Amino acid sequence: MAELLGTFEQAVLLAVLRLGADAYGRAILNRVHESLQRSVSAGSVYTTLDRLEARGLVFSKLAEGTPTRGGRARRYYNVAVAGMRALSNTHRTLTTMWGGVKLPLQVNP
Repeated sequence: MAELLGTFEQAVLLAVLRLGADAYGRAILNRVHESLQRSVSAGSVYTTLDRLEARGLVFSKLAEGTPTRGGRARRYYNVAVAGMRALSNTHRTLTTMWGGVKLPLQVNP
């Protein structure tokens, strides 16, 4: 059985996917913040990106520094094929799990 991604991992991977060629740290952080509608620390995003890269779900490359950034390089991320597969498997599994459940859920007192 394929490993399921956690909610935060999904949010980060989907942010990278949606941003495309513009997927760098701060932009990913902002997109995750918007998606989850809650405060997100930069450290948690970068730690998750590092973990996803170690697992082969994303890959990154350093771009050349620019004068605007004081010559500092910017790291850009892309979703790897394995990351696409993991997102698809997670979505499929969660959709199956939620199948037949009527929303909103009714809470009985």
